[in-house]
Parts: sequence; C-alpha cells; structure tokens
Amino acid sequence: MELGLTSFAETHTDPGSGETMSHGERLRNVIEEIVKAEEVGLDVYGLGEHHRVDMAASAPAITLAAAAARTKKIRLSSAVIVLSSADPVRTFQDFATLDLISNGRAELMAGRGSFIESFPLFGYSLGDYDDLFTEKLELLLELRDNERVTWNGQFRAPLEDQPVYPRPQQDPLPIW
Repeated sequence: MELGLTSFAETHTDPGSGETMSHGERLRNVIEEIVKAEEVGLDVYGLGEHHRVDMAASAPAITLAAAAARTKKIRLSSAVIVLSSADPVRTFQDFATLDLISNGRAELMAGRGSFIESFPLFGYSLGDYDDLFTEKLELLLELRDNERVTWNGQFRAPLEDQPVYPRPQQDPLPIW
C-alpha cells in the first residue's frame, strides 16, 4: 500500500484577521509540505491544476520541480493536469523534465477538469469537452510511447515525424 497527499494549493483566509495568503506564500508552503511528507515517510504528493484566485497551483510541474530539488524519495505527481485545455507536447516535455530533475520520480495524472476556468482562458469551447480530452490523451500517450511522432487531430496543429525531447528517465513515464 502507498500513502500520499494531494493539494490544489488553496489560498486560505485567516478567519480572525481576514487576511488571505499570497500565491507565492502558498506555493512556498506547498514545497515545504512536500519536504515534510517525505520526512514522515509518505510515498507520493499530488498537486492539482487550477486557474483561480483561490488556488495557487496553475503550473504543477514547476512547483513539483522545485520540490524535487529538495527531496530524494517521494513520488511527485499532478493531481490532475487539465489535459483538455493543455498542449500535450508541452505537458509531456514538462513532466519528462520533472522526471529527469527528480531522478525518475514523476507521475502525470491527466484529467478533463471538473472546474471549467481553463477552457475560456486557453481558448477552448466547453462544447468540445469530451472530444478535447479524448484527442489530447491520445496524443499524450503517443508522445510517451514514441520518440518521433506523426499525428493529426482536430484541435492542434499536426506533427510530421517530429522528435520530442527530453525523454523521461522512466520508460514509460507513468500517466494515469
């Protein structure tokens, strides 16, 4: 059995003072939480993606990479990356880089997004909700499984025998 924690890096408001912590303070706290999670023997820490004022984790791979530099064992995962509104190539490269920095401890949990703020932010229609996820997951798995990719879809420019680097340390990179 593995044990872990997940977070959306919520910014909390102190009920006494009414002060809300800054995004920077919350992200630094998340990194400290990951360090402490490793110290107490937890196996994994997952950080979700949101694009809202009350949640500071809009770029989980970057925050997890900062934690990777301060930890040795704990697995570092998204929880989740909103793949429906992300570029699968950039997402793969970000997590391959995290995997290399962390010496093979990265995991990518891909999701559709139960909150919808990322769709208009990145120019996608909610009418394409299901098709976006299906197509982007297909490409993400193709990128994971093949160093050179030829691919064509509805929502992204085609790829013609394109090499995609860096490659992760783990083969294959865990994608859930």
